[in-house]
Amino acid sequence: MNISTLKILLLLGFLATATPVTASSDHDDDHDDHGHEESGQQQGEHEEAGHEDDGHEEDSHARHGEAGHEEETSVKLSAQQMQLAGIVSEAIQLSNVSDVINAPGEVVLNAYKTASVTPRVSAQVAKRYAKLGDVVSAGQPLLSLSSVEMANAQGELLVTEREWQRVKKLGRKVVSASRYTEARVAHEQAKARVLAFGMTTKQAEALVKSGDAAKANGTFQLLAPQDGTVIKDDFILGELIEPGRVLFVISDESVLWVEAKLTPSHAKLVSPGNTVLITAEGKQFSGKVVQVHHALDESTRTLGVRVEFANPDDELHPGVFVQTKISSNNTAPALAIPVNAVLRSPDGDWMVFIEHESGEFEPQEVELVRTVGDVSVIEGLEAGTRVVTQGAFFVQSELAKSGFEVHNH
Repeated sequence: MNISTLKILLLLGFLATATPVTASSDHDDDHDDHGHEESGQQQGEHEEAGHEDDGHEEDSHARHGEAGHEEETSVKLSAQQMQLAGIVSEAIQLSNVSDVINAPGEVVLNAYKTASVTPRVSAQVAKRYAKLGDVVSAGQPLLSLSSVEMANAQGELLVTEREWQRVKKLGRKVVSASRYTEARVAHEQAKARVLAFGMTTKQAEALVKSGDAAKANGTFQLLAPQDGTVIKDDFILGELIEPGRVLFVISDESVLWVEAKLTPSHAKLVSPGNTVLITAEGKQFSGKVVQVHHALDESTRTLGVRVEFANPDDELHPGVFVQTKISSNNTAPALAIPVNAVLRSPDGDWMVFIEHESGEFEPQEVELVRTVGDVSVIEGLEAGTRVVTQGAFFVQSELAKSGFEVHNH
């Protein structure tokens, strides 16, 4: 076999071997194309199915959302619940309500609940027991003083006490009537003198009972004349104090005054006993007019109105500026309900509960015009509407609970 023939045979063998590879490749391409087409079709079907599922999900969410937002707009209470909670509803009517006068004011001490502590003789400050800001009780020691005048008075008290006891023991049969009377009067005057100088009856009696001349050294204590807070202490240890010098000022700040400034025309419409709403530092306090001054302030040409209010938590102090709303003697028809009947809704608006049917209550937004004493003047309802006037907070709580249960279904 020659070389040419060998080359031809080798070429034919190579072609025979290569043909299956080419056929297989074509088959694979066809298969791949078919696979891609089938995969695309399946993917489209899946996508369409997915879109359908999404649509069902959206519908489901929508239905769920609608169900979730089906909040209770009213609450139904049984007769027993209403009785236990003290719920009362009334058909509100127009009534005459006082107009309101707005006026600025300033918190001041209640002079009727304030006391000064002063010595009655020249004395030196020996010891301090209380300081500025302390809360003290009536009879509590505030400071000790030492006085020459007091020492003389204390010594005289001891001398006259002994003489009086001696004369009294001898009796009227031995001692003349004049001597008996003289001894008694001298003793009473000596006792009155130490009391006038600043000792208390208890302190004087303790000195007399001891009979100790060494204790007649002129030292005595000044005591708190009332319960209250020390709002002034103007002295230092060792200082010589003259009679009448104010050492302490003690005031009961649980009840304070506001001095409101009104024009003369407005002041004529105010009388003692009228209710007042005081606003200060974002808080409100209820008070009443206790006095209307009769002299104009020369600088402001206004008339002072004194308002008394309770300050149990010591939130306000003298010097704080406030705004007051004073009920006047003029009245006008308005819808008025108890203050506790007007509540804040979840979105912050004012609301009341109206009774459409017996035992069924629905919240209704209203406008709070003003508060006068223990009543609130409102707008947004018609006269004759039945409104919960007592127990509104309980109704609001029950409505909130029913809404909570709906959200959790």
